[in-house]
Amino acid sequence: MTNSFTHFNEQGRAVMVDITDKAITHRIATAQATIRMQPTTFEAIKENKMAKGDVLAVAQVAGVMAVKKTSDLIPMCHPLPISGVDIQFSFSEETTLTVEVEVKTTGRTGVEMEALTAASATALTVYDMCKAMDKGMVIQHICLLSKTGGKSGDYVREDYQNDNE
Repeated sequence: MTNSFTHFNEQGRAVMVDITDKAITHRIATAQATIRMQPTTFEAIKENKMAKGDVLAVAQVAGVMAVKKTSDLIPMCHPLPISGVDIQFSFSEETTLTVEVEVKTTGRTGVEMEALTAASATALTVYDMCKAMDKGMVIQHICLLSKTGGKSGDYVREDYQNDNE
């Protein structure tokens, strides 16, 4: 029986994909998450006036840590030698904070899951740091924006414009 699903073996059991014969290439993935919040919370973060401290600094560290722990959290992810992580924040619409994460490696598999995990953990940390002020925050739009490298080639989300291109 030939199985077309890459994460299952002949018995239908979960398996980590064998990447031994894949080419080593430079790989980059960018992901984002947004957090909607009350205008007062938005301003407190922006002006670094939250009682728990510098929200964005703590969230940024959480995102970097999440990249390094992705294979511990997502069962079929390979541990990867990460060569770079950049986390950027942008404020818009007076209530929305956007987290954008870029992860780089040179290896046999991509870093999409690392970028998505970091975007999620960064947003969750913002929530944790601000929940006393605003329990109604909404984390949304966690998605892959782009990826380069590997056999499947490049991908850019249709509704995404990267300023670096």
